[in-house]
Amino acid sequence: MSIKLVVFDMAGTTVRDENKVTQTFRNALQQHGYDVPEHIINPLMGYKKILAITKMLHLYETDSAKITTALIQKIHESFVRLMIAYYQQADFLEALPNAESTMLMLKKSGIQIGINTGFSRDIAEVIIDRLAWREKGVFDFLVCSDEVAEGRPNPGMINRLRQLANIAEADEVAKVGDTEVDIREGQNAGCKYSIAVTTGAFTRAQLAPYHPTHIIDDIAEVLNIVL
Repeated sequence: MSIKLVVFDMAGTTVRDENKVTQTFRNALQQHGYDVPEHIINPLMGYKKILAITKMLHLYETDSAKITTALIQKIHESFVRLMIAYYQQADFLEALPNAESTMLMLKKSGIQIGINTGFSRDIAEVIIDRLAWREKGVFDFLVCSDEVAEGRPNPGMINRLRQLANIAEADEVAKVGDTEVDIREGQNAGCKYSIAVTTGAFTRAQLAPYHPTHIIDDIAEVLNIVL
């Protein structure tokens, strides 16, 4: 069955990251008294950020009574504020090489493009606006982690994109992302392809144990897989 929808992640997959998401996440945690090293944060970057914060607190807060919904929300609010400020002010915010041309080529071939992200909608919209992706017409649908009941690796965002794109069968969908949870999201959603890219948080060796259908170094390789 041919692919009718390709779902792309944002930071590290289609948007250049420069590890700023991890750094900002670390800064938000530090503002609330938690000093978490980047190598601990990196593997969690594909997750819904509320869940990532919760996981970090359970690792670094010895008093479980302090891990409250209010604390998690305060840290998330700090992260969102810092992340929006960064994306609004960053001089070099740009798409990764071949990301826009790949999405446009897929659209030209009649395939719909979905974007999903562990970011909340307010952060994602700043990125979309700065890159002028609506004006360029590079995607059809955007679904963010705060718009579904559960974020990755739950398939909720992909299922929502399938509804928007009117795609009946899961094996008419391909997922492309740079993290372990991107791969597992695609697998859990029943996508025909769960394609991992090495342009983000994980190396080829780190991605391989999660058994993506493909591991690629250049997002343009999606064209050879899907078309």
